[in-house]
Amino acid sequence: MRLTLRRRGRRTGTVLALAACVAVSGGLYALGPGPAGASSHREAPLVALDPAVDATDLYAFVSPDRPGYVTFVANWVPFQEPNGGPNFYPFATDAQYMINVDSDGDARPDARFRWTFKNVDKRGNSTFLLNNGPVTSLDDENLLFKQTYTLESSFNGEAFRTRATNVGVAPSRVGPASMPDYGALREQATVKLPGGWRIFAGQADDPFFLDLRVFDLLYGGDLSETGQDTLAGYNVNTIALEVPFKDVALRGDGERNPVIGVWTTTERPRVRITGRTGDPRGGDRVQVSRLGNPLVNEVVVPAGLKDAFNASRPDGDAKIPQLVKRVTEPEVPKLIEAIYNIPAPATPRNDLVEIFLTGITTKANGPIKADLNSQLNNADVNPSKFRPSEMLRLNLSTPVTADPNRLGVIGGDLQGFPNGRRLADDVVDIELQALVGAAQTGQIVDALAAGDAVDANENAFGDTFPYVALPNATAVNAAAAAPAGPASADPSPASASTTVEEGMSTGDTMAVVGSSVAGGLGLLLFAGWWMRRRNRTHPHGPETHVH
Repeated sequence: MRLTLRRRGRRTGTVLALAACVAVSGGLYALGPGPAGASSHREAPLVALDPAVDATDLYAFVSPDRPGYVTFVANWVPFQEPNGGPNFYPFATDAQYMINVDSDGDARPDARFRWTFKNVDKRGNSTFLLNNGPVTSLDDENLLFKQTYTLESSFNGEAFRTRATNVGVAPSRVGPASMPDYGALREQATVKLPGGWRIFAGQADDPFFLDLRVFDLLYGGDLSETGQDTLAGYNVNTIALEVPFKDVALRGDGERNPVIGVWTTTERPRVRITGRTGDPRGGDRVQVSRLGNPLVNEVVVPAGLKDAFNASRPDGDAKIPQLVKRVTEPEVPKLIEAIYNIPAPATPRNDLVEIFLTGITTKANGPIKADLNSQLNNADVNPSKFRPSEMLRLNLSTPVTADPNRLGVIGGDLQGFPNGRRLADDVVDIELQALVGAAQTGQIVDALAAGDAVDANENAFGDTFPYVALPNATAVNAAAAAPAGPASADPSPASASTTVEEGMSTGDTMAVVGSSVAGGLGLLLFAGWWMRRRNRTHPHGPETHVH
């Protein structure tokens, strides 16, 4: 079987007065989290200016430790410098974060999962700090700003049903003094719901690994600019969901219909009014971000279509000739040929059509002679309703690999990318090989075998849900350069799961406040508050309400 492969991966707040005994430079600003720097995650002009809704990566894989379950990991808010205070990196409270699943191949969602967030801000005009002492739990009184969320689901076009409310978000990791046991916070934010679902939302280490100098004439024109993990040390905001196959498979039958397609979307109000708060699910909304396969909007979609792609739906992909042409006549192989004299495969590239638009199947008369991950392979699908579309496709019946290969399908590991995407799949090297013809021949192109020379994440992944590594706490520019590869790190806790009971509660919704504050007195005030408060009893916060 010869197969293979590719990636993608603010709310303005109300102005509040800030009285302080420290020096104030500038004024007060209504800000959400700002971008930390240029990044391939910031793939389109408009969403690059709105990082709180910028989707960076999507992962979909069969849960390795839980047969019969599938895990989705979706990340937003790219390039989070760990020391990004005082606002750090909350989810947007006026946005809807969505994971969409298509099981019948019509390029429309059959299952939708929707997250909306709210702030619980106790700071008022008293401080600029996120916490005023060590935080040991999500309901710690020292945690002055936190977020909770509501999860809803919709199946087969039915109305959304609330699955859980007031679930705690794992906060931005302020540092070891403020959060001495961040693993405990991660564990408390990992929740088990009725029906076997597991959910998590919070900050995590950015699991995507690559050398972004690909944009400098494809690694410097001579492959000299490789081996540096550009995203090492940065964090993202993660939403993770684990559900049984039956909840996402066509007709609830993962054996007859094991193939699904997945993509994320983010929606904002069409008109945003500074200082206004309300239900983020109501009103006229517009889609501002879309993500399926990695790197598609970065290096497949041309600059003039990037914003339009983020606002588009998969069922319209095949109707956009410019987009289809970028797949059948891709730009990257031509650049590689011009720079490195590696011949570009002949066009049209119908092998890439299978990888990106239809899934790998013999039922679409494509050049890759295998049935792997197209919804056309589902027994109960109606072929006449199938629509080629860009999404991340996964075959739930592919056995979990005992010894995963980072190169996925082209490395002989059929459970890897582009059959879904695991956290450790090296999608840059996989897609580079696919673009220069490895999908057609089944053979690695030796001249590019080293790829970007970043073969693994700098932090080890966890062995159980939500699998992502704990967020970094050290400044990116403070870390000495080290060889790319997994280092000693904080993986997700092996037993991170909290079963929640039914309860009722509400939290106050307030705007995130940003200000420009300077002066060492802030640190002295923090130390004083810490000493006064560190031994106080922590009252219980709002309870999670499961429906």
